[in-house]
Amino acid sequence: MKNFFSSLFNKKPSKNDDNKEEEYKYLPKKDEIVENKFTVNFSNNGGKFLYASNLDESTEFFSKIIDENSWSNSSILCFNENIINQYILDFKFETNKANLNSLIFITDCEFLVAKDGSILVSANQVESHKIKDLPNNIIVLAKTSQLSQTVSKGLEGIRHKYSNNLPSNITSIKNFKRGEDNDLNFLTYGSSAKNLYLILLENL
Repeated sequence: MKNFFSSLFNKKPSKNDDNKEEEYKYLPKKDEIVENKFTVNFSNNGGKFLYASNLDESTEFFSKIIDENSWSNSSILCFNENIINQYILDFKFETNKANLNSLIFITDCEFLVAKDGSILVSANQVESHKIKDLPNNIIVLAKTSQLSQTVSKGLEGIRHKYSNNLPSNITSIKNFKRGEDNDLNFLTYGSSAKNLYLILLENL
């Protein structure tokens, strides 16, 4: 049986891009456009990536992650009621919003950063908790509209999204290889490696 992780996001540049190679010679190469660049860097960080073309496929991938890891009767930490209603109700999870000792943490995010393959979150996703204190197993649900070229662009997007009511605890999840805490920046300082799955839903 073919492993479902073969559904990795792998968009091809359009013919229009090929025809305008000279025009775009000062921009990143075609294989480094934001979607592909994020995919490569996220995978290099140790993350497991699945691309869903619709919501049904997204929930199907979620179910397969749970089944493949035998997590169907596990405790889960989730602060987002919409995620609980959409993804979790069909499973025999013990959902406890205050239990950081849960086996799994499921969340959405603010932005996906292509430059370093990181995931920007804020208090809206992790409340006041540090990334290192969250469960080791994390499932992130995101949309293609949340892709950002750089951290600074992601931060600009957060400022634009929330205007004068910026969320606190803006931080980055970057290190997904257990036991490796290298290459931490100011957003990831003090974090610990996580076993992280990302389900990216096409919504552009």
